[in-house]
Amino acid sequence: MAAIGKYSSIYRTSPEFDFPEPSSGKLGLIKLPACNYGGKSGTEVKTSFIAPLRAIEASRTSQVNTKAENFQRSGCDSHDDLPTNDCNGFSGKSRPQTSTTGNSTNIVWHKCSVEKCDREELLQQRGCVIWVTGLSGSGKSSLACALSRGLHSRGKLTYILDGDNLRHGLNRDLSFRAEDRAENIRRTGEVAKLFADSGVICIASLISPYRKERDACRAFLAEGDFIEVFMDVPLHVCEARDPKGLYKLARAGKIKGFTGIDDPYEPPLTSEIVLRQNQGLCDSPSDLADTVISYLDKKGRFTLDSSKYCTPRLVQEWYARIDTINSSQENQSFLKIFTYLTNTLFIYGSLGSFSQLATKL
Repeated sequence: MAAIGKYSSIYRTSPEFDFPEPSSGKLGLIKLPACNYGGKSGTEVKTSFIAPLRAIEASRTSQVNTKAENFQRSGCDSHDDLPTNDCNGFSGKSRPQTSTTGNSTNIVWHKCSVEKCDREELLQQRGCVIWVTGLSGSGKSSLACALSRGLHSRGKLTYILDGDNLRHGLNRDLSFRAEDRAENIRRTGEVAKLFADSGVICIASLISPYRKERDACRAFLAEGDFIEVFMDVPLHVCEARDPKGLYKLARAGKIKGFTGIDDPYEPPLTSEIVLRQNQGLCDSPSDLADTVISYLDKKGRFTLDSSKYCTPRLVQEWYARIDTINSSQENQSFLKIFTYLTNTLFIYGSLGSFSQLATKL
């Protein structure tokens, strides 16, 4: 096995096709079975192009090939190799600027060299937040579960943040007063943002009655990463369902501040998806989930933008270098050999990119 780009596991059909090891002083020598490439036959073909390829790989060490190696260096002194502040705290060579956020003082945002695009590339999906809002009894939790099942069957990683479930733990110190409801939504939005940043499709399902707080959660994320789903079910329908018996208690005055009864619900004005009853009939949760999945698919949430990821960027750099090669017989012979070798490589998650490279060669 050897490493190319960010991948450490590369499988070859035979050890005869190994590139020279980086520590070897024998640059420009590849051993191949007896063949004839560009008029040269035998078991060894010499080229001057290996060194430029090595130089490309060396220049990518900090960003693509072996980011983790930087952490193993004594004192993490090689700051120039890291585009972020991964090791600044160890060497003491630089002191980051502190800031104040809310009641938190003297804090520093610590950026890591593994970013959202790296996690999305690993998961092969785009992280986002699907925010399901509506009255109690409108079917939010049922939709969330059906949506999670549907996405799971497509090989997508999801997690549900259910309003009641969160109040069993993270938000158990909050009441249903207006200020506590606002804090409930803020906390949920912050957690949902973290899930999206990890590359997970987060499904937040809670009444979230106030438009201002929902819009604030939208502002946490990049444009397009917050998808609001409004369960537009009339109050009388929700009250007739009353799956938890809460509307009955609210009407009897035993529950105060119940949304839709004595506390307002502010319907969204610009939701990405609105799910309504169809002529008085309710679609099944699976059908509603299919509607959301179709929207996600149409918006390209299940495909990755290759320009954001390391491997395609590396291949593009190789394209540029290959375009500069002169047309000497020696280099032309190597290009044919490199095409042959490329076709024997299997690189997890990057086979398509190297196939494009082979095609260009």
